[in-house]
Amino acid sequence: MKTQSTDTHPDIERVQVDMLRKAGAAERVRLARSLSQSVMQMSWNAIRNANPGASEEEVKILFVALNYGEALGDALRAYLADRIPVR
Repeated sequence: MKTQSTDTHPDIERVQVDMLRKAGAAERVRLARSLSQSVMQMSWNAIRNANPGASEEEVKILFVALNYGEALGDALRAYLADRIPVR
C-alpha cells in the first residue's frame, strides 16, 4: 500500500486504514461529521482571533465569505442588513 500522508509513519497509517475498513458505515459517517465539525470550529476560532472586535454575526458572515466566496458573503451581509428585526 502506498502511503497517503507524509507526516504519518507507514505502519501507523496501515493501522488507521485497517480500522476504517473494519468500522461500519455509521461509524465512518460519525467520524466524518466529527472531523467536519472540528474543522469548522477551528475556522470560526481563527476568524474570531483575526477579528477580535467582530460580532458573532460578522464572524459567521466572514466564515461564509471565506468558504463560499466574497459574493455570497456580501449577499448575506446585505440580506441581514435588510431584515426586519423580530420583537
